[in-house]
Amino acid sequence: MMQETPRTVVESETVGTDSPGRRQRKAIIAGSIGNAVEFVDWAVYSTFSSVFAHQFFPPGNDAAALLSTLAIFAVGFAIRPVGAAVMGAYADRYGRKKSLVLTIGLMAGATLVIGLSPTYQQVGIVAPVILVLARMIQGFSAGGEFGSASAFLVESAAPGRRAFAGSWQQVSVGVGILTASALGAIVTTALPSEAVQSWGWRLAFVVVASLGLVGLWVRRSVEETPSFHRGESRSADSGERGNAFVQMIRKHPRATLRVFGINVAGVLLYNMWVTYMPTYAAVATGIPLNQALIANVVGIILYVVLLPFAGALSDRVGRKPTMAAFAGGFLLFAWPAFQILDGSFWTLLLVQVVGLVLLLGYTGNVAAIMAEQFPPEVRATGIGLPYAVSVALFGGTTPYLVTWLTTHGHTNWVAFYCATTAVIGLVVYLTMPETKNKVVD
Repeated sequence: MMQETPRTVVESETVGTDSPGRRQRKAIIAGSIGNAVEFVDWAVYSTFSSVFAHQFFPPGNDAAALLSTLAIFAVGFAIRPVGAAVMGAYADRYGRKKSLVLTIGLMAGATLVIGLSPTYQQVGIVAPVILVLARMIQGFSAGGEFGSASAFLVESAAPGRRAFAGSWQQVSVGVGILTASALGAIVTTALPSEAVQSWGWRLAFVVVASLGLVGLWVRRSVEETPSFHRGESRSADSGERGNAFVQMIRKHPRATLRVFGINVAGVLLYNMWVTYMPTYAAVATGIPLNQALIANVVGIILYVVLLPFAGALSDRVGRKPTMAAFAGGFLLFAWPAFQILDGSFWTLLLVQVVGLVLLLGYTGNVAAIMAEQFPPEVRATGIGLPYAVSVALFGGTTPYLVTWLTTHGHTNWVAFYCATTAVIGLVVYLTMPETKNKVVD
């Protein structure tokens, strides 16, 4: 793929009375807190999917109920491209701040609906219908969130610090998932199994939905980025203030395809290791879910702590070497990782930690790399939409496919699937242009 011609811009423009350094710190804090709250709400579904699955479907077949619940999980991912297109275009036209306020409100409301939803025994087929609709709203919100939050953080960064600033988008996602896993570990450990099944999982959904008020307050207090204002001014001067989705397809087709390819391996391996590994281990090896969640929490803590350092490393040595290390590492690690899982807590912890360390090469880079492909007039859409499509195809389907393979005795195919996507990723990363020193708006 050819690299688009970079644009030289003035980097010294400021908005408001804060210094650039102080404004960058405020942007990272505000963007990270709001994003973390958003993804707590998103991740709590997969954390408790094996607990509440049977309550939304006819009784008698727990495996079928879990697969149905994971199919709805995939529906949430399938709707993400719609959210990315709609909310990305909204963010590119009206600002990152307004988009981020709207997405977190939608996510919190849908999470609360799931926590208060009636069961199948109470209302019959209406129960899974409510679950599907709420998950679709969550998916719409998450699709809009990623592009807007990534653009906001990278645009707030100083030159030469884009990957570091962008890595905080993934830090906040990790904190959100960590919070959901920790809440799952607390609920499943502190409460009797009967209480967890009947009302404990609902308490978790209500608690994380209430955190949306914190996210709303934080996001309303932040300033819009200078890059957005520059893009807005250029669009007004040229008279080309059309739909960002149309502009992305018409003017930046290769960058759009590149962003999709960059994320194929990343989103699959991320969703396998970060969000679904506890449930997979519990189903495939019989390890108690609370132990699997504790291993997940420990691994994600290490991962979150290391993420900014991975971003700083990318700013220093480049995007291609760190991304290639991620894909090459998983190509070698995927097969032995699934072979050694034996129901032991310490073995699962080892698999979690090694996989999460390898993931740093992807997540420490990805926000900056995607932002570096597009001008601000289409940046939120350009980041969010191709990313959401890759997530829908390779991320949202992972729990369902992996569970189906495992319950039908094809565990070895799980490792093969992960290794194959790592090969695809390695080819993309070795052939993409290096953008570390590209001048962007």
